Amino acid sequence: MEVTVLGGAREVGRSAVLVDDRLLLDYGMLAGTPPRYPVGEVDPEAVVVSHGHLDHAGAVPALLTGDDRPPVHWTPPTRDLALLLAEDTLKLHGGTPQCPFTETHVSRLTQVSATHGYGEPFEAAGYEVTLFDAGHIPGSAHVLVDDGDTRLCYSGDYHTVDQRLVAASTDRPPADAVITESTYAGVEHAPREAVEAAFVETLRTTVWEGGTVVVPAFAIGRTQEVMLVCDAHDVDCYVDGMGTRVTDLLRRHPDYLRDPDALRRAASNARVVDGRDGQRKRIAAGNNVVITTSGMLSGGPAMTYVPEIYDHPVNTIALTGYQVEGTPGRDLVETGSAEIDGRILPVSATVEQFDFSAHADEPGLRSFLEAYADSEVAVVHGDRCERFAADLRADGVDATAPGIGRRFSV
Repeated sequence: MEVTVLGGAREVGRSAVLVDDRLLLDYGMLAGTPPRYPVGEVDPEAVVVSHGHLDHAGAVPALLTGDDRPPVHWTPPTRDLALLLAEDTLKLHGGTPQCPFTETHVSRLTQVSATHGYGEPFEAAGYEVTLFDAGHIPGSAHVLVDDGDTRLCYSGDYHTVDQRLVAASTDRPPADAVITESTYAGVEHAPREAVEAAFVETLRTTVWEGGTVVVPAFAIGRTQEVMLVCDAHDVDCYVDGMGTRVTDLLRRHPDYLRDPDALRRAASNARVVDGRDGQRKRIAAGNNVVITTSGMLSGGPAMTYVPEIYDHPVNTIALTGYQVEGTPGRDLVETGSAEIDGRILPVSATVEQFDFSAHADEPGLRSFLEAYADSEVAVVHGDRCERFAADLRADGVDATAPGIGRRFSV
């Protein structure tokens, strides 16, 4: 197989991998101003999407702007999440150079969609492809591509520890070559129980002292995880932004959830914000916990909440996810200030970061790759790709960290 990495190499975002110029694995975007997309022109015979996050699925409708209509394969939750993301992207950037597709292309996507469950082989561009549970978000998948001679496992994003929303990935499909994410290479997550305990203590303490907690959270996966944590610990919360729609969507796919009843209870416990009649400002002025998009403070209702609470130390901004370099969330962590809705805000509120990551850490990456000790390994999707590949080589693994646009054989 000839593999070309079109995005997500030595970076986090815009993941895209092309196999033999025929089969495209993921086609994402890197959020920012302006957004960035995979490099080069592609004309695939078929597309397989590993999961429904913006950096893996956000640009898929752009593949249908020409005359060709390649089928797009994914799990049912990934399909629904990708369509929701496309709708949101059109709302934010439609009709501008920042958005490479239109409503017409999104409509075409529904026509070429083909959904598959885990462990069900299907044909795509002449390959046998099988999806395996990746334990990242509902519907996330390892993608196994088999041409009859070589088996390539594209890991997508994965986690090897149980979350409240989804169970850990235990699937290790046999493969001759692996393309693995490495977001948290060099990092060891604290035990999830300890993270939850510290998070809940911060919420309770802030509210008891008269403050408000703003919890920026990714709409897909993280909002639901935090809702589940709050419900399990009897913490009242509001939930705002696209995460409310995602919660409703995921509840329609109970087979891809670890505990559908728990998510139902959490959704009932959380009070949904509709944003009318100054509701957000009233919530921010009270002693409340509000879970809201966006997770990196780059848009969404967070643009209302943070300016209302940033200037008083009794309040808390509780970050719950990875903060990509160049985002307001990353700036806030590193400098104590952030550009929010066009204003630079020197934040006096307490800023805390909680590692609710849905990605494998270094031990998790290593445990996954133990099954591929004799396989070729390409490291992507991380800030430390080259270093992690070097560490793997030192341990006897045939590992590389290809750059953007790099073509290699497996």
